[in-house]
Amino acid sequence: MHTDDFYHYILKGAIPPFLPESEEQNLIVIEAFLEAAKRFARGGFDVIVDGVVGPWFLEPWIKAVQDSYEVHYLILRASKEETLKRAINRSKLSEDSNFELVEKMWEQFTNLGHYESNIIDTTAQSIEQSISTIKAVIEKKSSLLKSTD
Repeated sequence: MHTDDFYHYILKGAIPPFLPESEEQNLIVIEAFLEAAKRFARGGFDVIVDGVVGPWFLEPWIKAVQDSYEVHYLILRASKEETLKRAINRSKLSEDSNFELVEKMWEQFTNLGHYESNIIDTTAQSIEQSISTIKAVIEKKSSLLKSTD
């Protein structure tokens, strides 16, 4: 489930999700894709949510764990240099704005406390290697959210 799609559903009054004043909107969007993910899960499907879900947005996910959903929390993070290199290929914003946004977001995902163990370093990985690593972590159940996180 590509979470950016949910932001595109908001037409009137949409606030770019990286702006500070977008916090309430972002919480609504997160709750919307979480509800969609839960519905697919109840239908018997495995669901992978692909998007930016920082620890500051985990409360609804922890509630899902309390409601007996199995939630794996994995953070794919490359080195800052590699992340900026990959950002060049994005066309959402101007190159300068894109770098500024990516640097800010990269900084937000450093020093994540006990969630550091949920990080997969993708710096030197191909997409196929990252997928293989993700599958292994999910199979081992080593990055499950707990109801007390």
